[in-house]
Amino acid sequence: VQLVESGGGLVQAGGSLRLSCAASERTNAMAWFRQAPGKEREFVVGFKGGSTYYADFLKGRGTISRDNAKNTVYLQMNNLKPEDTAVYYCAASNSVITSTVRLSRSYAHWGQGTQVTVSS
Repeated sequence: VQLVESGGGLVQAGGSLRLSCAASERTNAMAWFRQAPGKEREFVVGFKGGSTYYADFLKGRGTISRDNAKNTVYLQMNNLKPEDTAVYYCAASNSVITSTVRLSRSYAHWGQGTQVTVSS
């Protein structure tokens, strides 16, 4: 499975961005993770089957959606904060179980990442 992210960039605090992840084939689970300099990769949002899972820091500020016809997943992030600055990665897998959807090791396929920088 090939994943290609796009949509990152520089935005002021309070602004919005929409990230896209185009997959070469459909999988039953996809997610977004992020990694800031000097920090571990952390879960942002993901879905498995018909369920969606959000990190607490994103609730109320972001939405994941997908276009099944295009095998593309979108992450809309609003009211961005400087602490949202990170490289955002798209991940996919056909073997994720519900209890591990938030774990990066559950995903076999990763995109190259897209940089999101939020200025204060």
